[in-house]
Amino acid sequence: MELKKLIYTVEDGIAVIQMNYMKNLNAIDEQMADELMYVVDAVEKDPNVKVVVLKGGAKAFSAGGDIGYFYDLVKAGGEVNMDGLIAKVGVVADGFKKMSKMVITSVCGAAAGAGASLALAGDFIVCADNAMLMLAFVNIGLVPDTGATYLLCKSIGAQRALELAATGRPLKADEAKALGLAYKVVPKEDLDEETMKLAKKLAAGPLISYKNIKKQIYDAVYSDYKKWLDETEIPTQRECAASMDFQEGCVAFMEKRKAQFKGE
Repeated sequence: MELKKLIYTVEDGIAVIQMNYMKNLNAIDEQMADELMYVVDAVEKDPNVKVVVLKGGAKAFSAGGDIGYFYDLVKAGGEVNMDGLIAKVGVVADGFKKMSKMVITSVCGAAAGAGASLALAGDFIVCADNAMLMLAFVNIGLVPDTGATYLLCKSIGAQRALELAATGRPLKADEAKALGLAYKVVPKEDLDEETMKLAKKLAAGPLISYKNIKKQIYDAVYSDYKKWLDETEIPTQRECAASMDFQEGCVAFMEKRKAQFKGE
């Protein structure tokens, strides 16, 4: 596959997947989702890959869904059906957790919406001190997708997950570290160096042990993850995407005004 929105390299056993479409701050559309599915499959099958790093750009990790695209559909009177896109990013999210290789997500700047979800998919999250995770879905009348609700409930508990999902407030790097979500917080200028230092350490480690540790944890904690993505996440997001609140949320976001939700 020709990669147009990702840069994918493998060197010294470390696969680096860089989201590289800063025109819309690495928003995850169908093209990027297809490319992410492709590279997740590629790194799992490649015997030369020992560790995987997922990163964004200096300005942002990923802004999440492409609200501008949704806005254009709403204004044109078209239906916004996210089922296909959500199914694809679900494959990516589950793929990282199920993968036999350690995954590091390296987060600089904003990781919003599905971008936050992808950051949470890492086994180790290394954050720049300016990183912010934002479950911003609620601000446009949606529910979290790409597995965020599931992963947060498993890692920090249902009550904290509910608070973050319902408020959409920014979770700064230091708080993410205090909650046990981030492995390390480093100065922005040191992020790449610290990320690669960890990647090299893992690449030199006992890979069969790592593989089986991940398998144990997946089977103990995430065994129903894909089922939840298919049977809970997609239908709940489908209902929200069909609501007038979602349409209002998109329009308000693009018009830079406060949304007037009516629960319809």
